[in-house]
Amino acid sequence: MKQNKKHMIVFIICSLLLLVVGLILAVRLGSVHITFNDIWNSIFNYSEALELMLVRDVRIPRALSVLMTGGILGVTGAMIQGVTRNPIAEPSILGVSQGATLVIAIFYALGIGVTTKNVMIASLIGAFLTGVIVLGFISKKANNNSIAKILLAGTAMSTFFISLTTVIGLLSNQSQMIGFWVSGGFRNIGWADFKLVFIVGIIGLIIAIFLSPKINILNLGDDVAIGLGENPQKIRFITLMVMIPMCAATVAVGKNIAFVGLIVPQIVRKILGEDYKINIPSSFLLGAVLLTYADIAARMIFNPYETPIGVFTALIGIPFFISVARKERG
Repeated sequence: MKQNKKHMIVFIICSLLLLVVGLILAVRLGSVHITFNDIWNSIFNYSEALELMLVRDVRIPRALSVLMTGGILGVTGAMIQGVTRNPIAEPSILGVSQGATLVIAIFYALGIGVTTKNVMIASLIGAFLTGVIVLGFISKKANNNSIAKILLAGTAMSTFFISLTTVIGLLSNQSQMIGFWVSGGFRNIGWADFKLVFIVGIIGLIIAIFLSPKINILNLGDDVAIGLGENPQKIRFITLMVMIPMCAATVAVGKNIAFVGLIVPQIVRKILGEDYKINIPSSFLLGAVLLTYADIAARMIFNPYETPIGVFTALIGIPFFISVARKERG
């Protein structure tokens, strides 16, 4: 017990240090050089100087939005892995993120104004419709067979939704813009986007922490949960209903970013164990760290051009996915 507590303290301290360093680098690095003095003045002594406007209205909201998006992706990954008892499950693999992206593409094709509000509405519709389909699979008793079916169905839905999104982009002459959504990224992020992802993320995180004892029980198996007086189907339904607006917010702000929700909970469980009361907030913290540095890499590797952030999460996530899948099969 003392060893686990020590691991948790070390994990939190290291994650917070990495996050603080990452936020500073995210604000300073870019095509325009930013000094610490510029950062200080942009917060406490603001003027209309170009550097200060860049820091306050572009880089700070982007860095904070990336932090919140990564945290939400980590939490939703931990939640879905807990209720399905499957280490390979995550929102993008189950098709929830792609469903949200598809409805956003439809909004673009219909010429609906692209505002933070409209994008969130589109994401929410897509995530909800996909979530209902996923719920049809996870509402049954979870076992190795049904889990395999969940992943197969999720992979099929993901591919189908992305294919439809691509077709809509081609037919509506919006392929470049929709391609940007499919590959993920945080260009043109402002304070309205941060406000959205912050409110949804904090509310979702608090509810997820309250749900964590029930996720712990369900993670032991349906039979154990029923024996302890819990309703597995109800727990899965509530968990998915909490996840849907969280996934919608991540797509609305960060577009289609995959594998963060797969990687982060796995690492957290390896370090801190299976207690979701600890794993859910820890997944938020590590998800924020991972996406913060992925975004820095996306901006800096081919500076001044920006690489889609989904490329970097996929480079880490795909080998990780294959490795875990091979272990599960074995």
